[in-house]
Amino acid sequence: MRMRADIMWNAVVACRAEYDGVFYYGVRTTCIFCRPSCRSKTPKRENVDFFASAREAMERGYRPCKRCRPDLLEAVYDPNGKWIREVQELLEREYRDPWTLDRLARRVGVSAFHLQRMFKKYTGASPKQFLNRVRVEEAKRLLADSDKKITAICYDVGFTGLTPFCTAFRRLTGMSPRAYRNLRLRERPDENRNRQLQE
Repeated sequence: MRMRADIMWNAVVACRAEYDGVFYYGVRTTCIFCRPSCRSKTPKRENVDFFASAREAMERGYRPCKRCRPDLLEAVYDPNGKWIREVQELLEREYRDPWTLDRLARRVGVSAFHLQRMFKKYTGASPKQFLNRVRVEEAKRLLADSDKKITAICYDVGFTGLTPFCTAFRRLTGMSPRAYRNLRLRERPDENRNRQLQE
């Protein structure tokens, strides 16, 4: 059953990425079609057509937007997606290393600008934000399951100091590393009685 036009229009206005590939929209005045998440200027409603597929849009005479590349959603091979997945796997595996954007770009053979732009486009986060998430997840595991001091955990997971560690941890969890550890210990009082509030 085809989606209601008002739902599709609201998704376009809000740039809702979860509708990418579900439908496409074309602008009659430019003969260009886009993904719902495209960040181009919102067209007038009366100039918009909706399509179930990129093929349908192209058959109606619309060209794919060069900014959001809706035609790539239905492509079999996506070279950008391939190397971005490689970057994600690299950061998940070698999160302790002191990665910079330039060093990471050299590692995968692209410019730092291209890496930053494409990585954020595909994942919704910058490489630094993604790496911080990986490091914080590992820190959460160590805080809950080990007796290591918070300072030691900070350096073990790759942060260069307590300030950036605590800032990233609070941003991603809503609490400090100490508060997180104490919360986890209270959830398992019998198992962790000796470690309660040790720091």
